[in-house]
Amino acid sequence: MTAQLDISNQAVSEQQDRQDLANAFRLAECFGFHEGICNHFSVKLDGEPERYLINPYGVHWSEMTAEALLLIDGDGTILKGQGMVEDSAKFIHIAGHRANQRHKALLHTHMPYATALTMVENGRLEMAHQTAVRFYGRTEYEDRFGGLAVSEGEGDRLAQAARDKQHVDITFLANHGVVVGGPTVARAFDDLYYLERACRQQLFAMQSGQPLKIIADDLVKLTAEQIDRDIDLFSDEHFKALSRVLQESPGHRFTF
Repeated sequence: MTAQLDISNQAVSEQQDRQDLANAFRLAECFGFHEGICNHFSVKLDGEPERYLINPYGVHWSEMTAEALLLIDGDGTILKGQGMVEDSAKFIHIAGHRANQRHKALLHTHMPYATALTMVENGRLEMAHQTAVRFYGRTEYEDRFGGLAVSEGEGDRLAQAARDKQHVDITFLANHGVVVGGPTVARAFDDLYYLERACRQQLFAMQSGQPLKIIADDLVKLTAEQIDRDIDLFSDEHFKALSRVLQESPGHRFTF
């Protein structure tokens, strides 16, 4: 009986992960975080050593469904679903999940504003707005571009920051994009959303030609602690609200 309950619970958990991840894809497309069909999100299933949900190459994010997602193992072999896993998706995500066990969800995008910072010499997310402060102490930068991540070695290299610094949830990849990791899809998506807003705010301010007004270190630390107290609740409620609009008002036009 216990074994049957465990199997049943795992099935329910997987279905919820599938629905959450499908919603994240569709919402990301609504906000313009995607680049064609070339970026990728993944989730590590609970209670499994190496079982990951990931998007099949060729499915547009706006049409992603729970059923369309692929189930793969630690070698990238497809265990369930139809389609193919693009090489960079396989190598970035498997290495990323192995690097930091906290990261149940990994979201990789070339979203415009965050990616723009990876194209600037010594580009950094500066502590110049309270939205940016939520990422204080959680961000790392891979400053060398190594070509397309189509090998296991390159995937491991890109995951090194998250492996060495377990507090890191956001990695900026030079001349490439970003990887955002989180303990849930809701938390990771919330970070993805606010990361892009923080980068946009900074780039808009930089266009003025005036120096950024950096927040004092003591206030940065205080504000980061204030945000962190309720970030899980805020992330869950934000993702639930967005998912509700997505399901109940499919024609709704999201703005960013």
